[in-house]
Amino acid sequence: MANEAAAPRFAAVGAGRMGRGIAIAFAYAGHRIALVDLRVRSEEAWEVLRAEARAEIEASLAGLGQLGVLDAAQVPAIAERVELVPSDEAPRALAAAELIFEGVPETLDAKREAFEQLSRHCREDAILTSTTSSILVTQIAALVERPERFLNMHWLNPAYVIPVVELSCHPGTAPAVLARAKALMESIGKLPVVCGPTPGYIVPRLQALVMNEAARMVEEGAATAEEIDKATRFGLGLRFAALGVVEFIDFGGADILHHASREMSGSIDSARYAAPAILDRMMEEGRLGLKSGSGFYDYAGRDLGAYRRDVLARTLGMLKHAGLWRPPAERTQS
Repeated sequence: MANEAAAPRFAAVGAGRMGRGIAIAFAYAGHRIALVDLRVRSEEAWEVLRAEARAEIEASLAGLGQLGVLDAAQVPAIAERVELVPSDEAPRALAAAELIFEGVPETLDAKREAFEQLSRHCREDAILTSTTSSILVTQIAALVERPERFLNMHWLNPAYVIPVVELSCHPGTAPAVLARAKALMESIGKLPVVCGPTPGYIVPRLQALVMNEAARMVEEGAATAEEIDKATRFGLGLRFAALGVVEFIDFGGADILHHASREMSGSIDSARYAAPAILDRMMEEGRLGLKSGSGFYDYAGRDLGAYRRDVLARTLGMLKHAGLWRPPAERTQS
């Protein structure tokens, strides 16, 4: 390992798929990062893991090169920024890192063991995060020494491609720590979004509902998998890539969602499609969204014409990207 003064500022603990993806994201952005294996292994087992991790990192970068995202000649230099660290060298790597990502198996026992080592070896000012997709930040915070510097940080696969990273804080997370974590993620081109200690974060909670409903539609014979995927890629997905989900409610009108929910609740499933209480309150208060001047967002003083043009421009941009926008016909058809 390089001397301590030159050690990487970042560390991903757990050399599995998520740790490797995070390592690529930082290496791609020009940073050296330690990919740390905390499990004590034989020298032979470590060499197998090291070779496997190195091969996957290089293959992932080569795949980006094949798609024209980077020059294939850059792959070796980027891959070299990832320093693979065995358990006996972990203390030095952890002591140098200002931001550490824990990505060990999804059990509290594994997390407890990992954070015991992280708390023992890391700097006092280091930000500690867990990449868990299933354990609440409040549960893991109890395992961390100085929990004010801890938050969950959920990456979406592939970690080196998808820009959104979900930051889930517990009540004791220091505001300065959250601000620092956001700034560091933005510095490598990520888009951090913040949520509380809620199951499923934001994206997994939303996508689970969509995926389950798609599976039900196939099961019921409502449509084939191919037709559902075409509809979601170029209808649902395209629209929600141009407008956020909540923005979409305001743009169309909370009343539209309220009435649609009532109809589907009556015809498909009363519990699954019941409108939440917040929509009932918004209906009673006349907060229907863009059409009434307020909804989930406040449109007071906003140039609504310019906003509508911006939404149209975003939507047209997605259509053009998908190759689905056609120029107008030059001749009148007979």
